[in-house]
Amino acid sequence: MHGAGTAQAMTANEFFARARARLTLDVPPGIGDPNITPAHGDHVADPVMEKIAAVRPIRPAAVLVPVVDHPEPTVLLTQRAQHLPDHAGQVSFPGGKIDQSDASPLASALREADEEIGLDRQFVEPLGYLDLYLTTLGYRIVPVLARVRPGFTLTLNTSEVDASFEVPLAFLMDQDNVQRHSRDWQGMTRHYYAITFGERYIWGVTAGILRNLHERIYR
Repeated sequence: MHGAGTAQAMTANEFFARARARLTLDVPPGIGDPNITPAHGDHVADPVMEKIAAVRPIRPAAVLVPVVDHPEPTVLLTQRAQHLPDHAGQVSFPGGKIDQSDASPLASALREADEEIGLDRQFVEPLGYLDLYLTTLGYRIVPVLARVRPGFTLTLNTSEVDASFEVPLAFLMDQDNVQRHSRDWQGMTRHYYAITFGERYIWGVTAGILRNLHERIYR
Protein backbone atom coordinates (compact mmCIF):
# COMPACT_ATOMS: atom_id res chain seq x y z
CA MET A 1 0.00 0.00 0.00
CA HIS A 2 1.45 3.32 -1.01
CA GLY A 3 1.23 6.59 0.86
CA ALA A 4 -0.26 9.87 -0.22
CA GLY A 5 2.40 10.80 -2.75
CA THR A 6 5.75 12.48 -2.96
CA ALA A 7 6.98 14.94 -0.39
CA GLN A 8 7.11 18.53 -1.49
CA ALA A 9 10.56 19.79 -2.44
CA MET A 10 12.20 21.45 0.55
CA THR A 11 15.69 22.85 0.90
CA ALA A 12 17.82 22.03 3.94
CA ASN A 13 17.29 25.53 5.33
CA GLU A 14 13.52 25.27 4.86
CA PHE A 15 13.41 21.87 6.54
CA PHE A 16 15.38 22.95 9.60
CA ALA A 17 13.49 26.24 9.90
CA ARG A 18 10.16 24.46 9.79
CA ALA A 19 11.32 21.92 12.36
CA ARG A 20 12.43 24.68 14.76
CA ALA A 21 9.07 26.41 14.31
CA ARG A 22 6.89 23.32 14.78
CA LEU A 23 8.72 21.30 17.44
CA THR A 24 9.63 21.90 21.08
CA LEU A 25 11.68 20.16 23.76
CA ASP A 26 8.68 19.89 26.07
CA VAL A 27 8.57 16.24 27.14
CA PRO A 28 5.46 14.69 25.54
CA PRO A 29 2.70 13.56 27.91
CA GLY A 30 2.25 9.86 28.27
CA ILE A 31 5.89 8.83 28.50
CA GLY A 32 5.16 7.18 31.82
CA ASP A 33 1.38 7.44 32.18
CA PRO A 34 -0.49 4.17 31.54
CA ASN A 35 -3.75 6.13 31.17
CA ILE A 36 -2.43 7.84 28.03
CA THR A 37 -2.11 5.79 24.85
CA PRO A 38 0.29 7.49 22.42
CA ALA A 39 -1.36 8.36 19.12
CA HIS A 40 1.63 7.04 17.19
CA GLY A 41 3.14 3.58 17.32
CA ASP A 42 3.08 0.04 15.98
CA HIS A 43 -0.71 0.04 16.41
CA VAL A 44 -1.17 2.62 13.62
CA ALA A 45 -0.32 -0.05 11.02
CA ASP A 46 -1.71 -2.88 13.14
CA PRO A 47 -4.49 -1.93 15.64
CA VAL A 48 -4.36 -5.26 17.53
CA MET A 49 -0.87 -4.30 18.73
CA GLU A 50 -2.39 -1.63 20.98
CA LYS A 51 -4.05 -4.34 23.10
CA ILE A 52 -0.78 -6.26 23.35
CA ALA A 53 1.20 -3.16 24.32
CA ALA A 54 -1.38 -2.23 26.98
CA VAL A 55 -0.49 -5.24 29.12
CA ARG A 56 3.28 -4.74 28.88
CA PRO A 57 5.32 -2.80 31.46
CA ILE A 58 5.94 0.81 30.40
CA ARG A 59 9.51 1.25 29.19
CA PRO A 60 10.52 4.89 28.52
CA ALA A 61 13.11 5.25 25.75
CA ALA A 62 14.58 7.90 23.46
CA VAL A 63 16.19 7.88 20.03
CA LEU A 64 18.08 10.48 18.04
CA VAL A 65 16.74 11.25 14.55
CA PRO A 66 19.91 12.81 13.08
CA VAL A 67 19.45 14.81 9.87
CA VAL A 68 22.83 15.72 8.39
CA ASP A 69 22.95 19.25 6.99
CA HIS A 70 24.29 18.50 3.52
CA PRO A 71 22.99 20.54 0.54
CA GLU A 72 20.79 17.46 0.03
CA PRO A 73 20.08 16.45 3.66
CA THR A 74 20.47 12.84 4.76
CA VAL A 75 19.27 10.81 7.73
CA LEU A 76 21.96 8.96 9.69
CA LEU A 77 20.87 5.41 10.55
CA THR A 78 22.46 2.35 12.11
CA GLN A 79 22.23 -1.37 11.58
CA ARG A 80 22.04 -3.23 14.86
CA ALA A 81 24.56 -5.98 15.56
CA GLN A 82 23.53 -9.45 14.41
CA HIS A 83 24.30 -11.05 17.79
CA LEU A 84 21.92 -8.87 19.83
CA PRO A 85 19.04 -10.73 21.55
CA ASP A 86 16.44 -8.15 20.43
CA HIS A 87 15.94 -6.69 16.93
CA ALA A 88 19.23 -8.15 15.68
CA GLY A 89 20.34 -6.75 12.33
CA GLN A 90 17.51 -4.25 12.11
CA VAL A 91 17.93 -0.69 10.86
CA SER A 92 17.40 1.76 13.70
CA PHE A 93 18.09 5.21 15.08
CA PRO A 94 20.76 5.58 17.78
CA GLY A 95 19.02 5.31 21.13
CA GLY A 96 17.78 3.16 23.95
CA LYS A 97 16.05 3.13 27.30
CA ILE A 98 16.06 6.28 29.41
CA ASP A 99 18.23 5.82 32.49
CA GLN A 100 17.31 7.38 35.83
CA SER A 101 20.52 9.40 35.63
CA ASP A 102 19.45 11.01 32.32
CA ALA A 103 18.18 14.55 32.85
CA SER A 104 15.75 14.30 29.91
CA PRO A 105 14.91 12.22 26.84
CA LEU A 106 17.24 14.56 24.93
CA ALA A 107 20.11 13.75 27.30
CA SER A 108 19.36 10.06 26.90
CA ALA A 109 19.35 10.23 23.08
CA LEU A 110 22.62 12.18 22.99
CA ARG A 111 24.27 9.76 25.43
CA GLU A 112 23.16 6.73 23.44
CA ALA A 113 24.32 8.24 20.13
CA ASP A 114 27.74 8.88 21.68
CA GLU A 115 27.93 5.36 23.15
CA GLU A 116 26.67 3.52 20.05
CA ILE A 117 28.34 5.36 17.16
CA GLY A 118 30.63 7.95 18.74
CA LEU A 119 28.63 10.92 17.44
CA ASP A 120 30.13 13.93 19.24
CA ARG A 121 27.34 16.11 20.61
CA GLN A 122 29.19 19.28 19.58
CA PHE A 123 28.01 18.47 16.03
CA VAL A 124 24.37 18.00 17.13
CA GLU A 125 21.77 20.77 17.33
CA PRO A 126 18.53 19.43 18.91
CA LEU A 127 15.43 20.77 17.14
CA GLY A 128 12.64 19.22 19.20
CA TYR A 129 10.70 16.08 20.03
CA LEU A 130 8.53 14.25 17.56
CA ASP A 131 5.40 12.51 18.85
CA LEU A 132 5.72 9.72 21.41
CA TYR A 133 5.88 6.30 19.73
CA LEU A 134 4.40 3.18 21.36
CA THR A 135 5.89 -0.21 20.48
CA THR A 136 4.33 -3.63 20.80
CA LEU A 137 6.73 -4.48 23.65
CA GLY A 138 5.61 -1.46 25.69
CA TYR A 139 8.44 0.94 24.89
CA ARG A 140 7.35 4.56 24.80
CA ILE A 141 9.96 6.17 22.57
CA VAL A 142 10.66 9.90 22.43
CA PRO A 143 12.26 10.67 19.03
CA VAL A 144 14.62 13.67 19.17
CA LEU A 145 14.94 15.40 15.81
CA ALA A 146 18.35 17.01 15.42
CA ARG A 147 20.42 18.87 12.86
CA VAL A 148 23.87 17.34 12.54
CA ARG A 149 26.70 19.49 11.22
CA PRO A 150 28.88 17.69 8.64
CA GLY A 151 32.50 16.97 9.52
CA PHE A 152 31.92 14.45 12.30
CA THR A 153 33.68 11.10 12.47
CA LEU A 154 32.04 8.01 13.92
CA THR A 155 33.44 5.19 16.04
CA LEU A 156 31.02 2.27 16.10
CA ASN A 157 30.49 0.25 19.25
CA THR A 158 30.57 -3.16 17.58
CA SER A 159 28.88 -4.81 20.55
CA GLU A 160 25.74 -2.90 19.54
CA VAL A 161 26.10 -1.68 15.96
CA ASP A 162 27.33 -3.41 12.79
CA ALA A 163 27.17 -0.39 10.48
CA SER A 164 26.08 3.22 10.05
CA PHE A 165 24.89 4.78 6.82
CA GLU A 166 23.04 7.79 5.44
CA VAL A 167 19.86 7.87 3.34
CA PRO A 168 18.63 10.97 1.50
CA LEU A 169 15.91 12.69 3.52
CA ALA A 170 13.92 13.31 0.33
CA PHE A 171 13.80 9.57 -0.38
CA LEU A 172 12.57 8.74 3.12
CA MET A 173 9.96 11.52 3.04
CA ASP A 174 8.58 10.44 -0.36
CA GLN A 175 5.46 8.55 0.74
CA ASP A 176 5.46 6.58 -2.50
CA ASN A 177 8.47 4.76 -1.00
CA VAL A 178 6.54 3.76 2.14
CA GLN A 179 4.72 0.44 2.00
CA ARG A 180 2.65 -1.64 4.41
CA HIS A 181 4.07 -5.12 4.81
CA SER A 182 3.26 -8.12 6.99
CA ARG A 183 5.01 -11.08 8.57
CA ASP A 184 4.25 -13.81 11.09
CA TRP A 185 5.06 -12.88 14.69
CA GLN A 186 4.40 -15.12 17.68
CA GLY A 187 1.64 -17.01 15.91
CA MET A 188 -0.11 -14.01 14.38
CA THR A 189 0.23 -11.90 11.26
CA ARG A 190 1.72 -8.54 12.10
CA HIS A 191 1.40 -5.49 9.83
CA TYR A 192 3.97 -2.69 9.74
CA TYR A 193 5.40 0.08 7.55
CA ALA A 194 8.58 -0.43 5.55
CA ILE A 195 10.93 1.46 3.22
CA THR A 196 13.43 -0.30 0.95
CA PHE A 197 16.58 1.64 0.07
CA GLY A 198 18.95 -0.46 -2.03
CA GLU A 199 19.96 -3.40 0.17
CA ARG A 200 18.67 -1.69 3.33
CA TYR A 201 15.25 -2.67 4.66
CA ILE A 202 13.90 0.00 7.02
CA TRP A 203 10.82 -1.23 8.83
CA GLY A 204 8.81 -1.29 12.03
CA VAL A 205 9.56 1.39 14.60
CA THR A 206 12.13 3.20 12.44
CA ALA A 207 9.77 3.46 9.46
CA GLY A 208 6.94 4.50 11.79
CA ILE A 209 8.98 7.34 13.29
CA LEU A 210 9.94 8.50 9.78
CA ARG A 211 6.23 8.62 8.88
CA ASN A 212 5.66 10.80 11.93
CA LEU A 213 8.52 13.07 10.83
CA HIS A 214 6.74 13.49 7.50
CA GLU A 215 3.45 14.33 9.21
CA ARG A 216 5.01 16.90 11.55
CA ILE A 217 7.27 18.71 9.10
CA TYR A 218 5.89 18.22 5.59
CA ARG A 219 2.14 18.53 6.11
